[in-house]
Amino acid sequence: MAVTASRVISFARGVPAPECLAVDELAECARAVLERDGKTILSYGPGAGYTPLRELIGEWFGVSASRVVITNGSLNGFVLLSQRLARGKNTIVELPTYDRAIKILLESGATVTAVGMDDDGMVADELERQLRQAPDTAFVYTIPTFQNPTGRTMSEERRKQVVEIAKSANVTLFEDDPYSLVRFDGERLPSLFDLTGKESIYSSSFSKTISPGLRVGFFILPEALATEIGDIATSTYITPVLLAQATVHEFITRGLFEPNLKRVNGLIKARRDAMLGALEKHFSGARWTHPAGGYFVWLDLEPGTDAKEVIARADGVTAVAGPDFGAPANSLRLAYSFVSPEEIETGVERLAAAV
Repeated sequence: MAVTASRVISFARGVPAPECLAVDELAECARAVLERDGKTILSYGPGAGYTPLRELIGEWFGVSASRVVITNGSLNGFVLLSQRLARGKNTIVELPTYDRAIKILLESGATVTAVGMDDDGMVADELERQLRQAPDTAFVYTIPTFQNPTGRTMSEERRKQVVEIAKSANVTLFEDDPYSLVRFDGERLPSLFDLTGKESIYSSSFSKTISPGLRVGFFILPEALATEIGDIATSTYITPVLLAQATVHEFITRGLFEPNLKRVNGLIKARRDAMLGALEKHFSGARWTHPAGGYFVWLDLEPGTDAKEVIARADGVTAVAGPDFGAPANSLRLAYSFVSPEEIETGVERLAAAV
């Protein structure tokens, strides 16, 4: 793919490239569910979501379907959960963390306390100290696998430490896990959800594995809380988008999910490899993460460098500066999922020139 001077190369968009989307297959699935069950899925339905998909997710995770709530993207569920649990309370996040998570928590009336990260994830000693200082904490929010924005993955040993610390403090862990299936290298690590005996809060979505535009996310919650969140969803928007949820269910039950995931991971791995190769080629005096999956690389420029100024000077390249995620001014997030390998090479070269 040729890169023209007029085309903006966006390292800001954490979304799949258009060629990742299985348009024809999804169109067939949507048509099939409409023809088979259109009178149901085009009407109002339960706030907790399309029952067959809830049952399927419950089977995947070894829990009752009554604990599964399907939301209009996982961010929608995050809003509902924060409004229910976090208002007027402390919440703990890792730093840096997803910028929209910070925004949602603050708008929900929560206090946000940050715990630093290292290459193994959230720093356990710091988490323990913060929990001692804030015993009224509603939950600890973490993206342990291929984190947004850093691309880091919490090590297995650190996961066990975090689970033990939260258990000792009697605080809920809220695990946001949209990227773990987008893995290129290495073996899957146990989720915090599994390490807690399936007692923590778990959220994910089909945005990275099937389609972001369908807006199908899900939460696994304690049963009473799942009922509450389903009721809140009903009072908020009356009914979920059953057509989208039924389409996802059809896509999975037709056996399309696994081969599509393999195809998508191949496409995004090529972009990850291009990003790491271009950084190695064009940057010196900087440090960056080496993610084994997901969508993001975190770049730390030399101290004293202003990443926002660098982005502004870069010729037709966009990215997100570290301060948007609560990080230092010399850092930035590079999303490689949307652009082609050729664009990545050109964009990184332009960023390096701007530095």
